[in-house]
Amino acid sequence: MRPAFVLLAALALAACKEETAATIPEPVPMTAEAVGHYCQMDLLEHPGPKAQVHLEGMPAMPLFFSQVRDAIAYQRMPEQSHAITAIYVSDMARAPSWAEPGAENWVRADLAVFVVGAEVPGGMGAPELVPFSTREGATAFVARHGGEIMELAQIADELVLAPVEFALDGNGDFIAPEGAADH
Repeated sequence: MRPAFVLLAALALAACKEETAATIPEPVPMTAEAVGHYCQMDLLEHPGPKAQVHLEGMPAMPLFFSQVRDAIAYQRMPEQSHAITAIYVSDMARAPSWAEPGAENWVRADLAVFVVGAEVPGGMGAPELVPFSTREGATAFVARHGGEIMELAQIADELVLAPVEFALDGNGDFIAPEGAADH
């Protein structure tokens, strides 16, 4: 009788793990209708990697972010109204270019490696966390643009939550950082 109980417990635990895995939503392709959660601007108009955050109870459409840094900041702020079920980031190892990060090449943020501190600003001009599905892709990016390779858990809160200072021109408009459009 005891071996049967152990077997039933193991089966129940395995079913529970399968159910948990099944609750992770799949990434959604980025379309022309996708806008950044914070800026409400068309994502396709901005270069660099993007992110999507899926929320519990809101399965129809994730929140899209114009920069990966913004999605990770969202994850780490305590003010969310819903639990996060998944975060996907552009896999820059499979991106056509910096200007075209791709619409369907997503990698889960917790499985990605990130280049932090590269000389390349994100789509909104702020410092960016550049995600890759492979360490080799991240290493090649570091060789061209500098920075340091980190896993998501290694990225300090200050790197995503600290304010970013932007320069203003004579009209009070933001000045894009040098090279923001050509990486």
